[in-house]
Amino acid sequence: MSNPSWTQVIKTADSEQPELKRALGPGLLLLFIVGDILGTGVYALTGQVAAEVGGAAWLPFLLAFAVATVTAFSYLELVTKYPQAAGAALYTHKAFGIHFFTFIVCFIVMTSGITSAATASRAFAVNLSVGFGLPSDNFFTMMVALAFIVLIMLVNLRGVTESVWLNVVLTLVELSGLLLVIMIGLWAIGGGNADLSRVVAFETPEDKGILLAVSTATSLAFFAMVGFEDSVNMAEETKEPSRIFPKMMLTGLGIAAVIYVLVSICVVALVPIGELAGSETPLVTAVNAAAPDFPIADLLPFISMFAVANTALINMMMASRLLYGMSKQKVLPGFLSKVQKKRRTPWAAILFTSALALGLIVYVSLDPKGSIVALLGGTTSLLLLAVFAVVNIAVLVLRRQPVDHKHFRTARVLPIIGAITCLYLVFPWTSGRPVGQYGIALALLAIGVILWAIARAFTAAAERRSR
Repeated sequence: MSNPSWTQVIKTADSEQPELKRALGPGLLLLFIVGDILGTGVYALTGQVAAEVGGAAWLPFLLAFAVATVTAFSYLELVTKYPQAAGAALYTHKAFGIHFFTFIVCFIVMTSGITSAATASRAFAVNLSVGFGLPSDNFFTMMVALAFIVLIMLVNLRGVTESVWLNVVLTLVELSGLLLVIMIGLWAIGGGNADLSRVVAFETPEDKGILLAVSTATSLAFFAMVGFEDSVNMAEETKEPSRIFPKMMLTGLGIAAVIYVLVSICVVALVPIGELAGSETPLVTAVNAAAPDFPIADLLPFISMFAVANTALINMMMASRLLYGMSKQKVLPGFLSKVQKKRRTPWAAILFTSALALGLIVYVSLDPKGSIVALLGGTTSLLLLAVFAVVNIAVLVLRRQPVDHKHFRTARVLPIIGAITCLYLVFPWTSGRPVGQYGIALALLAIGVILWAIARAFTAAAERRSR
């Protein structure tokens, strides 16, 4: 049953709480979107994608871009129609009005952001140890990762302007690393030191046909495209969101797609598929093959540090704004919508999400080589694709609820295509995902159900005391 208090859209903040500061213009929003998409995925997934489809590794990235773009059109209609923080959870509530369903969607999106940030912080710690020759034991790595999350929290508390400007710096650094790989790759290809025939060669695992192999590879590649949806949680901190969101989101997706396709083509042309599939650092392997004397191996840990730092910053910003927005909508406890009056940042939500990230880092560090770490990216992709399917359906349901301002409107067929393709990449018999991803996803959902039951119990108790 729907909670009656949720059916009202809160258009203004509590009179005692200041509004969030609108600090994002077109340029900052574009860099935010590009920086969120260009995260750790492209540095680690190229070899795994090639292991599924061979030299045609660029195809899954292109297909993932197509699926993401179709879903982005649904997000654009909803974020310009309802320019508020909370994203998918808000749209789910407005479309279906079911307490349990809204809470689960909110929990899944929040958990995916925190899990991604916690994993990125651990990757940051590992690269820091390698780059500076520091101890690499598990305890030291965990402490660096914890300290890194605390630093991200302080930046987030400082204010969205400072957070986004740091995002600009980190985005430019990680973008320069990828452009470096592309330029060296094109130089080698132009000099005849590469085999372009591999780029169109399909090599699939023995137990998979071409369709299933491409589907599995696209599921992996989609993790590298995830990030565009985070920007909708910054709607209340964006100047004129209804006007600038469509152009900036689609431009950001296009930039990421071009970079991914060029990187995958260069890497596959430079390195034999067998060697590439077995490499944990495919970009380093490719550049070493093209220019053996270039010190990319020494630079990569530092470039990777910036890339994963950017991922962590943006995901923690997203998670805190999601909690803030849902608290404003009375879905979560009211204390999570507290705003610091001077800096105008959602301090309670920032502290809460940071605490969850710290706990997650400690948990992951108990078994750093376990399957939960190896399958984390795929599980995040699985959960978010399920959410994207819901969003695509929600945009059609909400067509029956007009608003009193102009907003972006997508073609009716696109959300239908988006829902079908997202579900296709979710189901095990069509996506070819390993079973372990579903086990982790079910465990996370179980935690969500327990928290929902606790929240409902406290709400009911409070209502009885007030009578």
